[in-house]
Amino acid sequence: MMLPEPTSQPMNEGITLPVDLIRTVAIILVILLHAAIEPNPNLGLMSPAGVQLWWISNVYDSISRTAVPLFIMLTGALLLTPTKTNESLRVFFKKRWNRIGIPVLFWGAIFFAWDFLVRGQPATLLFVFQGILTGPYVHFWYVYVLIGLYLITPLLRVIVAHAEWSTIKYFLIIWFVGTGVLPLLTLYAGISPQAVWFRQNVFLLVGLLGYFVLGAYIAKLTLRRSTLALMLTLSTIFTVVGTYLLIASLGEQFSQFFLDASSFSVIIAAVSLFLILASVPTQKIETRFPKGNRVLQVISENTLPIYLFHIIVLETLQKGYLGLKISVTNINPIIEIPLVTAVTLLICLAIIVPLKKIPYVKRILG
Repeated sequence: MMLPEPTSQPMNEGITLPVDLIRTVAIILVILLHAAIEPNPNLGLMSPAGVQLWWISNVYDSISRTAVPLFIMLTGALLLTPTKTNESLRVFFKKRWNRIGIPVLFWGAIFFAWDFLVRGQPATLLFVFQGILTGPYVHFWYVYVLIGLYLITPLLRVIVAHAEWSTIKYFLIIWFVGTGVLPLLTLYAGISPQAVWFRQNVFLLVGLLGYFVLGAYIAKLTLRRSTLALMLTLSTIFTVVGTYLLIASLGEQFSQFFLDASSFSVIIAAVSLFLILASVPTQKIETRFPKGNRVLQVISENTLPIYLFHIIVLETLQKGYLGLKISVTNINPIIEIPLVTAVTLLICLAIIVPLKKIPYVKRILG
């Protein structure tokens, strides 16, 4: 039976997203995030140097928290299009397997080996099984989120293609309230258990799903760049200051509250940044900055292997495994964090790009 024609045109029709630019910004922010959270065991937390390190790391950390939301919104914009509604499940999942299946298995094996041979983790079947369920390394959590989004994409494609914009707005409002606003009630100890129960049972559509759907409707959000820049700046400042105030008043266990990708300040910052980047004309980049555009293309084409590989490069640099050490333990963190981010990106590209020119290797690396 044929599906009826879409009753509305809610998608990003008539616009061309600067995909390479968005991917490049997102992957740089991912590396910056992981570079910013390096501890310095030689410093006391309450020492002047320790306080300085915490604040610098907190600022870089807060700035970079929009990384994964950028990736998810872009994925939604690319996958949730009405023209792909009739794509069969077999074709869809075959494409996804070819895209991430083999690379995830390959890099997963690499990180198990890294755990066992470099970090000294005992090689037990239990550890391997736990790693399969949750990811062999901390950054694999996003891969599992991506798999989850792929599983519901065929269903969401139908909903997005036929839903009125008013219905999608309703969903996004419910998502924002349940994901970003209601968790604020949990900060008050007197009602925290009840607030958690209420949110879990009443607001079922929460988490990262809203970013995915929002990406398909980004053209519906029209705000001035100056307004978006202000929203991005204020929400990032709120994340920085809010993180400090929560730790100071409620303790270290709340250190990730405003840094979470689902916190209301990160939602505002991520959407603002995505809209700013989406407003950059692709043709303008190609014509005015041809060399820069080529760099964006190279990084964009390799975001998956860079994402999966960069932790090894970053840890190698910060711990000085090969003699070169770029770490907060020996360089001022204001300089070290962006420096190690840039060096990590360059090393990843220097290794991945030549390797992908070897037959069959490209499919393995991603």
